[in-house]
Amino acid sequence: MNEEYVGQQIVGIDLHRHRSVLVRMTESGERLGGVRINNDPYAFRSVMAEAGVHPEVVLEATYGWYWAADLLAELGAEVHLAHPLGVKGFAYRRVKNDFRDAADLADLLRMGRLPEAWIAPPAVRELRELVRHRAKLVHLCTSLRCQVHAVLAGQGITVPVSDLFGVRGSKLLREVQLPAACRYRVDSLLQLIAAFDREITQTAQLTSDRLRDDPGYAAVRTVPGVGPILGAVFVAEIGDVHRFARAEQLTSWAGLTPKHYESDKTVHRGRITKQGSRLVRWAAVEAVQHAPAGTPMKQVRDRIVARRGKDASHIATVAAARELVEMVFYALRDHHVRRLTKAA
Repeated sequence: MNEEYVGQQIVGIDLHRHRSVLVRMTESGERLGGVRINNDPYAFRSVMAEAGVHPEVVLEATYGWYWAADLLAELGAEVHLAHPLGVKGFAYRRVKNDFRDAADLADLLRMGRLPEAWIAPPAVRELRELVRHRAKLVHLCTSLRCQVHAVLAGQGITVPVSDLFGVRGSKLLREVQLPAACRYRVDSLLQLIAAFDREITQTAQLTSDRLRDDPGYAAVRTVPGVGPILGAVFVAEIGDVHRFARAEQLTSWAGLTPKHYESDKTVHRGRITKQGSRLVRWAAVEAVQHAPAGTPMKQVRDRIVARRGKDASHIATVAAARELVEMVFYALRDHHVRRLTKAA
């Protein structure tokens, strides 16, 4: 190993929850050193001190990578984030260990073949934390509501209202006769639902406050079907829209484009990839469902249903969602959606 190397070093990091492996090499691929350390900032500083000035560092977008990327940037490194789907090819090796994984990451970076993921700045990450926290709270609250329905169904009680947690439904839940254990469970669930509703409202308010002066957020909300909640999802999850050259690249990143397989004369186009942000896909479909009739995305959906029948309604909704995400792209980039003006 040549420890006197003074050129720019390449550092590959196989990051885990408790320990990590760092492999340093030259731009030509000569191995300079490799070490396994605990995930401690002081240990990282000690190892990176041997990597010279402004090394190029690559780590995989794995569980809890934020702190490591921020620390490395603070230490003067040029940080690259490997896309996890792009480095799954490591499984081809007969021998797989952390040192080989770190070295392979470094090799991909120095050869210019690294499939990179975007490193969101801290402000975008904080906004994502709020948006994803609200989504998780809603998911948990929905589970609690389903449990209330399950208790009533288990007692053979028919629910005559469309919203069990509305005014009439709440009165029914208070007055319905239940065995003691079931009564306790329903009351407990209702208290938890109320607590979750308060947290959901508070999180939505915090998110809205952060985006109050964001021109992209205001523009996104002009897209039919997109309200404050869905607009916040698009802004937070997409982040800097200028990293996409065209609207089609954004729809591909969101996983709303069909899979494409081509070999010689054989071409297959399958279902959508479902890669990228699950929240963006959910928000796009929700917006399509709430968009008024006659809007561009609803026109796309209606044309496909008219051509292929009602059995293709799901395919039509996905196509309409793809159209909507393209509008979101122009709203975030230009702060105006000309397609909507033209349609009007």
